[in-house]
Amino acid sequence: MVIPVHDVNPVRRTPWVTYALIVANIVVFLSTPGIATSVTGSGSLAQLCDLEAFTHHWALIPRELIGHRMPSLVPTGTVGIGPHGPGCVLASPTYDKSAELSVFTAMFLHGSWVHLLGNMLFLFIFGNNIEDRMGHVRFLLFYVVCGYAAGYGFALLDADSGQPLIGASGAIAGVLGAYLVLYPRARVWVLVPFLIFLPLRLPAWLVLGFWFVLQAFYSAGQGVAQAGTVAYAAHVVGFVAGLLIALPLRPGTPPPPEPRGLLVGRRARPRWSGW
Repeated sequence: MVIPVHDVNPVRRTPWVTYALIVANIVVFLSTPGIATSVTGSGSLAQLCDLEAFTHHWALIPRELIGHRMPSLVPTGTVGIGPHGPGCVLASPTYDKSAELSVFTAMFLHGSWVHLLGNMLFLFIFGNNIEDRMGHVRFLLFYVVCGYAAGYGFALLDADSGQPLIGASGAIAGVLGAYLVLYPRARVWVLVPFLIFLPLRLPAWLVLGFWFVLQAFYSAGQGVAQAGTVAYAAHVVGFVAGLLIALPLRPGTPPPPEPRGLLVGRRARPRWSGW
């Protein structure tokens, strides 16, 4: 898996919406109860129960969204003693939850620092150019639509699941799909793990195309053992949604600047321009 760190594709205006989304995700993450468990990898039972209750309240849960089956019992965030020892207490929900709204709120929840920072890195690198091409308002609508498409797509594929779905990955996958359509020849600096992290400058079509193929491979159940904890199907649906939405914008999109210097395996040809 390659790690993108920078793209050679300057923007004409400040991507305020991209920055605002990154800040919002970080603020929500730091405000999440029991988040110490995500920072250290372990925590007290009380913290775990608090986090579980918060997640079930605000996350997307497929059987709630598709089957409109709200649970009779949910975590309360408190610790109790059961027949098998200490555990999280379950009780009737004391709140009204909108399953449709939970698709939106789930976009701003993350389960760990790795989950959060990985998503924000991709949004920071690729989101600014899509916002620059679409404009601030249209980009925000595009981001939300891709997130909803990813959420509903994932839920439809596993409508009976009671597992919470969280993360901005589906919406950001839509950004990647749009970038592949609009800027396939843009150069992206990536780190490739090969004994050490080897920096390379690769075309966006190769970086994002490889990412999409990997997500599709894992979503088909062919990935590693931990694939079940990652919503790869949501990534695939979000990517395809972003790709299709961006297609009409392709004819009027100016190409990225031709990079100078050494590329992968060859030198770039000099590019001449005049007034």
